[in-house]
Amino acid sequence: MAETTTEPGEESLFDAPPMGEQERMVEAILFASAEPVSVRDLAGRMPHGADPAEALVHLRKRYEGRGVQVVKVGDGWAIRTAADLGFLMQKETVETRKLSRAAIETLAIIAYHQPVTRAEIEEIRGVSVSRGTIDQLLDMEWIRFGRRKMTPGRPVTFVVTEGFLDHFGLESARDLPGLKELRAAGLLDNRPPPGLGAASDEDEDDDQDDMFEDG
Repeated sequence: MAETTTEPGEESLFDAPPMGEQERMVEAILFASAEPVSVRDLAGRMPHGADPAEALVHLRKRYEGRGVQVVKVGDGWAIRTAADLGFLMQKETVETRKLSRAAIETLAIIAYHQPVTRAEIEEIRGVSVSRGTIDQLLDMEWIRFGRRKMTPGRPVTFVVTEGFLDHFGLESARDLPGLKELRAAGLLDNRPPPGLGAASDEDEDDDQDDMFEDG
């Protein structure tokens, strides 16, 4: 039986593309995707034998110090504007949404205590959580349903999404600022904890003027 030989310089159909070409492929996929892309998804789109994880290492280094950077968001990767240049994008805002203090506190509890149930959120806040507050955060895709807890009633839990991490430039929830940083930024005050009376989210929202914008 005649042996199949490969002439010098001739690439096998099963050879992975050169690393430089793999970088270009990863770059093209991330650039075209509005959402972070996982290494597994990259591998599924790239030719057989490609190593997207290695290509990401080289690509991330190539973008260091540039106006856009390759960043890790949760389990995925994305091309995003450099953090120190974010102010240049202010005029590109399409939609402005506001969160009440109740929604901010609920979101913060989920981010710092996830996975957390609605009952646990209410216990921490000291007031009942309205369905509208949870629905708003779900609609914004900043939180999602997590696994049910192995406790009586199997209550659902809530966790933050990659969209939340992406919006705040976080790789994971472990990168959230601590209490010291929050106080230094003026995001925590010394007001008495809610729940000393028969309060609810609706009551708080009526009494609070503090809002923040999601742009």
